[in-house]
Amino acid sequence: MEILTHGLLVGIQRFNQEVFITIKATGKLTHEDYETITPLIENTLSSVEHPNVKMFFDGSEFDGWDLRAAWDDLKLGLKHNKEFSKIAILGNSRWLELGTKVSAWFVSGEAKYFTDKEQALTWLEGK
Repeated sequence: MEILTHGLLVGIQRFNQEVFITIKATGKLTHEDYETITPLIENTLSSVEHPNVKMFFDGSEFDGWDLRAAWDDLKLGLKHNKEFSKIAILGNSRWLELGTKVSAWFVSGEAKYFTDKEQALTWLEGK
């Protein structure tokens, strides 16, 4: 029997109105993963009057979503799209790079794909 692991490692930091979210996704995400992460993100954003969110998404071990999780991700992104100023997506796959370009249509800020973690973090820290 093969054991499949999946999940999210989440870090959230606040600096006045600025929120920095770090997410490391592993394996194929499920609806249950989003039931865990959605309240964390929504509670953080609701506690800031005009949040300015920068997010680092490490998808280097990410294998995608199940159908319900993909829907959860879309709903969460659309609900908070105006609050994200920059999203850096780290990965090593063509489909994730393409997905970054598509997601850029749905956020008011910038979304950019990287294959190097340091370059991604440097870009996020820039003004």
